[in-house]
Amino acid sequence: MSTGTRRAPARIAGLVTRTVVAAVAALALTACGGGTDNSSSDKGDSSSAGAGAQSGAFPVTVAHKYGSTTIDEEPKRIVTLGLSDQDAVLALGAKPVGAVDWFKEKPYGKWPWTRDPWGSDTPEIVGERDEYNMEKIAALQPDLVIAQYSGMKKEQYDTLSRFTKVVAQPKDHPDYGAPWQVMTRQIGKALGKDEQAEKLISDIGDRFGQVRDKHPEFAELTLAVADSFEAGKYSAFTTNDPKAIFFKELGFKLEPQIDKLAKPGWNVAELSAEKLSVLDVDRLVWVTSGTDANDRIKAEPLYRKLKVVQDERDLFVPYQDPDIGAAFSFNTVLSIPYAIDEITPLITAVE
Repeated sequence: MSTGTRRAPARIAGLVTRTVVAAVAALALTACGGGTDNSSSDKGDSSSAGAGAQSGAFPVTVAHKYGSTTIDEEPKRIVTLGLSDQDAVLALGAKPVGAVDWFKEKPYGKWPWTRDPWGSDTPEIVGERDEYNMEKIAALQPDLVIAQYSGMKKEQYDTLSRFTKVVAQPKDHPDYGAPWQVMTRQIGKALGKDEQAEKLISDIGDRFGQVRDKHPEFAELTLAVADSFEAGKYSAFTTNDPKAIFFKELGFKLEPQIDKLAKPGWNVAELSAEKLSVLDVDRLVWVTSGTDANDRIKAEPLYRKLKVVQDERDLFVPYQDPDIGAAFSFNTVLSIPYAIDEITPLITAVE
């Protein structure tokens, strides 16, 4: 079982060869009627659209890392290439026809916050992380590709733009580093549902605010989120990571030293046992895959010397079963309410 977001997703996707580009372009011309003009294409009866866009919303222009994309009419067949992008699309009343795999964990049906929105529908899996199957994407005849929580490369963007509209990851933020509010707004604008997106963002903001009001003590406490894949190797998440962002919005202060230890462009700092002192904070949250990992971490001699451990202020949270760690790892408008409900009682129980 993969624990998914415990490490920053891979930054490097293989470049598409000329042969693949040609094949994709040919398939796109057959499927979509040629080039990037999808407005006259016959999409068939299958549609990813749900609740309609705002009246008069289109055309819209969405700025992103690789420029801007103008969407002329409400998209009906949407493919999401960000690891968690499908959540915001679902929350806005549409169902993607294609999505990428979340570290071998299917993006539909599995998580409690998406079971009802997906229902019996399932998307075509068109890749894993930042490695996309261009032929599969083209075969789905999308009129919009969304890649927000992603590391999409310029070459991939250019290839996809040959046959469909593409909204790449937000500009002014590192890959996998844009706040959930920014990604939700980008998706809402692309779907012609700005008002619905703002309402979702406001409602989630209210939920966080209620927790902060009820627990003002959080504002006085530093917190770090960490994990461990194997003995002697540990990871701590930076202020750009969704997990850390989630706890900051609950009201906690994040440990700034973690950012300084991370490689440029990464949202995780890799730590040896000798560097575990950076985790000696007021509250330490481990996202782990089970009791074996928990026991291994607790057995580390240098870890046992930390004051946060000796005072029993460390908390081990499962990634799944129950899906608490997954919920704040996704940190989306769909998963956040579940994460808040599940984690708040656990973290307030830590004295």
